Amino acid sequence: MTTALEQPLDVTDRCDQCNAQAYIRAVLSGGGELLFCAHHGRLHEPKLRPNTSEWEDHTHLLTEQDAVDVED
Repeated sequence: MTTALEQPLDVTDRCDQCNAQAYIRAVLSGGGELLFCAHHGRLHEPKLRPNTSEWEDHTHLLTEQDAVDVED
């Protein structure tokens, strides 16, 4: 069985709600997963988090990229 952490999120992963790039993966306790952009991940986190076995959040990459762009 392949875990979510063995399959990192990349630019092809899209938010299940709005189709923006996904930065959050919610692995549901009952099976399956949901992908969210930063906005929708934060919006749904309070209700979803208790029902997840894993909450993979890469939203820090948004600010890291912004910092790189400013330095260039």
